[in-house]
Amino acid sequence: MLIVGLQLLIWSITGAYMVLMDIHYIHGDTLVAKKIQSLNPNQVEYSFKELLAVHPQATEVKLGLMLNQVVYRFNIDKKKVLISAVDGKQLSPINEQLATAIAKDKYQNKEAAIVKVQLLTEDAPRELSPRHLPVWRVDFDEFSSPSFYISANSGQLVTKRHSYWRIFDWMFAFHVMDYIDEEADNKLLLLFSFIAFIASVFGLVLTYYRLSPKHRNPKKLAMSHNVRRKNSKDTKTEIANEET
Repeated sequence: MLIVGLQLLIWSITGAYMVLMDIHYIHGDTLVAKKIQSLNPNQVEYSFKELLAVHPQATEVKLGLMLNQVVYRFNIDKKKVLISAVDGKQLSPINEQLATAIAKDKYQNKEAAIVKVQLLTEDAPRELSPRHLPVWRVDFDEFSSPSFYISANSGQLVTKRHSYWRIFDWMFAFHVMDYIDEEADNKLLLLFSFIAFIASVFGLVLTYYRLSPKHRNPKKLAMSHNVRRKNSKDTKTEIANEET
C-alpha cells in the first residue's frame, strides 16, 4: 500500500502540472510568429504539367511558400521533395543556411540569437517522432530553451519544443507509468489502477469501522468508561470535603 500510495502522490503531482499548464503554450504555439501569407498566381512560372513531366511518380503535390518563394512540395515513394515553382529547380534537402533562415522567419522573437544548428538524420531524440527525419534542429537562446525542427526535405516547421514541453513529457510519462511498454494503456498502469481502487475501497471500510461508535474497540470503550467513572467519583469526593 505504501508503494501504491507513492504512485497516487505521483499521479496527483503530474496531473496537477498537466492541468495547470496552458496546453497551447506547452505545444509551443506562442513561439511561432503569426504571419498571413498569400500566393500570387503570377509568381508560378513552372507549371503543374511540367512538374509531372519530370516527376511522373509525384503524389500529394502542393503549392506553397517558403521565405516568400513559391515552391512545390510532393512525395515520391513516401519521400518529400521540394522544388521551385519558378524554374523547377530541386531545393531539397535544404542546407544549414536555409534551415536557419526558415527558423528565424518562423520564430516570434526576431531578435533571438541562435546557439546551435544540428542536422538529425538517424537517431531522433525523445521529443521528436522519427517519421520527421531528416530534420534540422535550431536552438534559440531564450528563457525556455526553445528548439525548432525544420524538415530537411520539405523546408517546413514540423514541430517546436521547449523546456516546459520537456517537463510535460516527463510528467505524462510518470502519469501513465510508461516505464515498460511506453504506451498510455500499458499493463503496469492497469495493475496499479486496480490495486489503488481496491485500496480505496478497503480504506473506506476501515474508516467506517474506525469512526462508527458501535464498532470501536470494546477494551478502549471500557477503559474510557472507567476513567469517566473515576473522574466522577473524585469530583464528588472533592465536593463532599468542601461541604465538610
